[in-house]
Amino acid sequence: MAGSPDLRAFRTATLLSTYTLVPISLWSSGAALVRAVFGGNCPSKKGLMAIPKHLLLIEHLYTSLSVVPSSPLQAVMWFSPSPHRSSCQAKQQQRQRQFDALPSSYSEACTEQDDKILDLSLSDLAHAHASSSISTPAILEAYGKKVVAAQRASNCIAAVLIPDILHSHAPQLSLPATTDIDSSQSSPLKENHLLSGVPVSIKDCIDIKGHDTTVGYSSRANKPVTSSAPIVRLLHDAGALTHVKTTVPPGLLGVETSSDLFGRTSNPYNSEYSSGASTGGGGALLAHNGSMIEIATDIGGSARLPAHWCGVYGMKSSTGRFPSWGTVSPLPGLEGVETSCSPMARRLDDLEEFWKRVVAMRPWEYDHTCIPLSWRPVNIRGKKLRFGVIWDDGIAPPTPACRRALQITVDALQKQGHDVIDVSPPSILEGLMIGFQLCFSDGGVDFFNAVYRDEKLDPVLTATKSLLSLPQFLKSVLAHFTSDPVQSAMLTSVNTKSPSQERALVVAREEYRAKWREVWENNAWDFLVCAPHPSPAIPKGTAEKVTLVSCANMMIWNILDYTAGVLPITTVQSTLDALPSGFLNSSEYAEMGIIGKGVYAVYDAIKMDGLPVGVQVVGRRLEEEKVLEGMRVIEEAVRASGISKGRNEGSGLNGVAGKSGNI
Repeated sequence: MAGSPDLRAFRTATLLSTYTLVPISLWSSGAALVRAVFGGNCPSKKGLMAIPKHLLLIEHLYTSLSVVPSSPLQAVMWFSPSPHRSSCQAKQQQRQRQFDALPSSYSEACTEQDDKILDLSLSDLAHAHASSSISTPAILEAYGKKVVAAQRASNCIAAVLIPDILHSHAPQLSLPATTDIDSSQSSPLKENHLLSGVPVSIKDCIDIKGHDTTVGYSSRANKPVTSSAPIVRLLHDAGALTHVKTTVPPGLLGVETSSDLFGRTSNPYNSEYSSGASTGGGGALLAHNGSMIEIATDIGGSARLPAHWCGVYGMKSSTGRFPSWGTVSPLPGLEGVETSCSPMARRLDDLEEFWKRVVAMRPWEYDHTCIPLSWRPVNIRGKKLRFGVIWDDGIAPPTPACRRALQITVDALQKQGHDVIDVSPPSILEGLMIGFQLCFSDGGVDFFNAVYRDEKLDPVLTATKSLLSLPQFLKSVLAHFTSDPVQSAMLTSVNTKSPSQERALVVAREEYRAKWREVWENNAWDFLVCAPHPSPAIPKGTAEKVTLVSCANMMIWNILDYTAGVLPITTVQSTLDALPSGFLNSSEYAEMGIIGKGVYAVYDAIKMDGLPVGVQVVGRRLEEEKVLEGMRVIEEAVRASGISKGRNEGSGLNGVAGKSGNI
């Protein structure tokens, strides 16, 4: 079979996964990639003859990368239980034991009293718990029932910590009353109860003493850490209940939350769709009302993509504003594009209140990476504001549903008398390429070192690994034969860097930031608004078509270190948001770049009907207070306009987020 057309197609397809940036695993769906690249059916022998000779030459060279057992011992090891499979099995059994340890009542429907607890705002719940009006077991039962239901529906839980709380004698079980959160008052008595009884879920990349921090890798499973991250210690000191850890993809990089360790986490509104990544577990849990706050991380949209796709709220802070030490980064030691530890919430009021109370705890006294900056109240409501709108990032135009959500926002703001101006920003692709080069300047060594040989990775990561491993001269040859600027930039730029090259990239990043500052100052924007991602939630298993590059409208703000928040606006409407008949055969589609084509290839408004759609609000560095107020201005304007009515209208902004019981 070595010379058969089918095998040649398979090997050529594998190489072309890098050439086209349409990722695919080496060992699966080779023919599917060829179809994606060439269109129609998999090429026959005659069709393969039409492949440019330079690609067949590279394919011939690439066959040397085929992996086969080199000895009888290695062959035996291939069929023996691997550390990866053993670790996954042990972790899944541990998780099941944790669920089995919950009281049987947690599997029952919520009572009227449970619903009352779930409907309480953060400030009301903290006050009621601190004053002993509501007990810790009552809070945990109400939220625990939602945790169990969320796990059954979406598979979003990595670990259950509720039994630990119930069986402990920790101070968080009973706390005296206090409701004064004035950050100018530093009384320890007051500070110790600012988050009294508030359920806070923790993304499984943040250390909690006595529990694993897997980061989605089986190699990190079943290895409890010996100390808690500063943010976790702060939460416990403030009286919060850290009741669960939530699922993540391996290494936190991807568009979907799926792993061998935990399985696939599905969208809370449609189980055939993705919840986003890498805080996909947290986004799904919040939408199911299984937590009040999720502590997320964000290096390229990891808090904002799940907020967009799950219909909740999330804000990426600037680095240094929120405690991040003790958070395991997918790229340890990376300073060129830093990971931001940032919360998500079911309601905007709760998100803002949580931020205020965390800052009131003086997080810089817990975490040396935190800037000693107190909360600075901002009041911009009633003022005429200036919003810039980015309709298209130049990489993938927003699909009809996402464009409509942005149009709803623009119309609502204009109706309230605000200035809304179309923006042509500095090249987002330029900034994105600087960011990608910095992220993978080590050739991906740190990221992929933690992966077991037989551990299945998201196709996006498989393609990234292929891109990084190919010799640069081969990538240069491939780049010569593509007219797509994104393809060309990825092939020529993303590779291992020397120390001097990495420093040059940092200089380029600072020059890029200076360019943005000048444009922002000249236009006197208060905020920018844009689609967080060009699509609503994508069908499960289609990340290979959408790719990480489609997240450019989120990652760019990490590169600039700007503050950016996402809030729900509407839901997909099958009729309003449908593509024109024959669109995929149109000239408009043909003229799209490869990333845009991938996004539109999986877009189907009929099948996506009812999925949440959000918008992103962007402020400048360390403007967390202002961005939260900007999100509120938009939310109130959209609500007042009455033009965002969605299928799930009824609670919250438009039925996408709000009170319990929506899902």
